[in-house]
Amino acid sequence: MAALGPRDTSRGRHETPEERADRRWNELLQEVRVIQTGVQILFAFLLTVVFTPRFATLPTTDKTIYVVTVLLGAATTGALIGTVTFHRLVAGHRLKPETVLWASRLALLGIVLLLATVASALLLILRIALHDSAVPWVVAGMVAWFMVCWFALPAWILHRYSSKE
Repeated sequence: MAALGPRDTSRGRHETPEERADRRWNELLQEVRVIQTGVQILFAFLLTVVFTPRFATLPTTDKTIYVVTVLLGAATTGALIGTVTFHRLVAGHRLKPETVLWASRLALLGIVLLLATVASALLLILRIALHDSAVPWVVAGMVAWFMVCWFALPAWILHRYSSKE
């Protein structure tokens, strides 16, 4: 099969821009599949809470946190599913590299929204479970942990090993 464009040989892979876009798209889809499962489970749980007898007895603050959490969960779901619908609507217009770039950005937005959703859910659950002034500190600690795992560590690895090239 003839190459569709010049091959980039300056890095480890010998692929055309179109081949790179195809590979990156497949990788992105796999990543979204993994994260979407967790998001769907969390969102489904959140949707059921309002129908429990205990919900009616919650103070207004906790109900507000719940509503914010559900909205964040919906926004997270929208951003992550948006990566696929973005591709579906743009497919066939010879815009694969651009599609991958924008879908990747949408997936990253979904991850940031997931962080906010998890933080909000933790706040709600721990407020109800512990009734303790330490709850905001525990939630802040967990958010910091997620930020280290999800953002700081990959950024550090990227900085550390990219500088060797």
